[in-house]
Amino acid sequence: MSMIKPRTLSGFMELLPAKQAQMERMMAILRDTYSLYGFAPLDTPIIEDAQILLAKGGGETEKQIYRFTKGDSDLAMRFDLTVPLAKYVALHYNDLAFPFRRYQIGKVYRGERAQRGRFREFYQADIDIIGDGKLDILNEAEIPSIIYNIFRRFGLTRFQIRVNNRKILNGFYAMLGLSEKSGDIMRTVDKLDKIGADKVKGLLLSECGVSEEAADEILKFIAITGSNGEVIAALEGYAGRNEIFDLGLSELKTVCENLGAFGVPEENFAVDLTIARGLDYYTGTVYETTLLDHPEIGSVCSGGRYDNLAEYYTTQKLPGVGISIGLTRLFYVLDEQNLLNPEMNSCACDALVIPMTQTPAAAIALAQSLRTAGVRAQVYGEQKKFKQKMTYANKLGVPYIVLLGDDEIAENKCSVKDMRTGVQVTVTPEEAAELILADKRKNAECAVILEK
Repeated sequence: MSMIKPRTLSGFMELLPAKQAQMERMMAILRDTYSLYGFAPLDTPIIEDAQILLAKGGGETEKQIYRFTKGDSDLAMRFDLTVPLAKYVALHYNDLAFPFRRYQIGKVYRGERAQRGRFREFYQADIDIIGDGKLDILNEAEIPSIIYNIFRRFGLTRFQIRVNNRKILNGFYAMLGLSEKSGDIMRTVDKLDKIGADKVKGLLLSECGVSEEAADEILKFIAITGSNGEVIAALEGYAGRNEIFDLGLSELKTVCENLGAFGVPEENFAVDLTIARGLDYYTGTVYETTLLDHPEIGSVCSGGRYDNLAEYYTTQKLPGVGISIGLTRLFYVLDEQNLLNPEMNSCACDALVIPMTQTPAAAIALAQSLRTAGVRAQVYGEQKKFKQKMTYANKLGVPYIVLLGDDEIAENKCSVKDMRTGVQVTVTPEEAAELILADKRKNAECAVILEK
């Protein structure tokens, strides 16, 4: 029989244990933060009826989706977490309490060309707040505080949550008589950071059919900058000319006015009129989050308000607001930029218990007592030389080894060695547990991401 060369498919991420531990730590922070704000965990099937997933599809979605048949069933793999959420809320409408707040961290699949930092299988981490008929603007004001707390707990301070309101943009384009072209214009303006103002103007003229005068007005409008108060003051100059614009401005002011109450400092939040989010899906507040020292990474968290989540599955009107983090891409880029903290303990155990006698019973009992205290402990049971045991401990990256020989057993003690400093002490099992747990608590506060 010929050997099969092991390989991982292009566009699929597979991590070694230390990197996987860092990824899991980020997921744990996300779950904990989302839970603090009252979001319930949710999981939905990876495989759905193709008709469900493609209800709003067509075009690029249908080209990218993984679709197959099994017997008489036409099946597809989910390409995001929003469409399955829409199906879920429509299906369980009578059993849910609204506003319904859910978080979901799960893999999604897109059959697009694999590129550096773009994957065919990747994790998304989403939250959404779904209303029944209505959803108060206060929910849109709360979202930045959730983003802020996530990235602070990742270990970052140099990030900015940029916010806008699609009603402001729609109202402004209506003032220029460009309502029918507003979607195309917004998708074009959304490219400003990538291609610059001159190229955006060229696309507005050539692809959107906008006059040069209107293009100049658009560029002038989206160039409004300054503090949040200054930008809103400038927008007040356009008020009274369009009802949709005025509503959007009122919503934006409400979001900004509640930032302090939700604990978001102004240095981490900016009103940015260039933010549109390319999808027509969004109808109100929109968000994008960037790392200030790494603009090349692009948006690391985005989302916004939408008015009818499940229109293809129910007649109930279900407005919502949500954000999504492309976790796999974010992790890949952070790793590539050497921004993941190497000091974080990424070993699967806190202590490796090494028996120094022929009878392992005492070492097993010691490991059990450590586990009872909350220490993740592994017993090394291989009959190998001490040097080989230490080589294993070093390769594993375990922070502590606990040695147990005849002398330690006689004194009801154990020898604990810090593998990072080389310091070794002989203590009771209870003292060993407390020593290791104190270090574990310190490591739990260690930032996952470094700022450089």
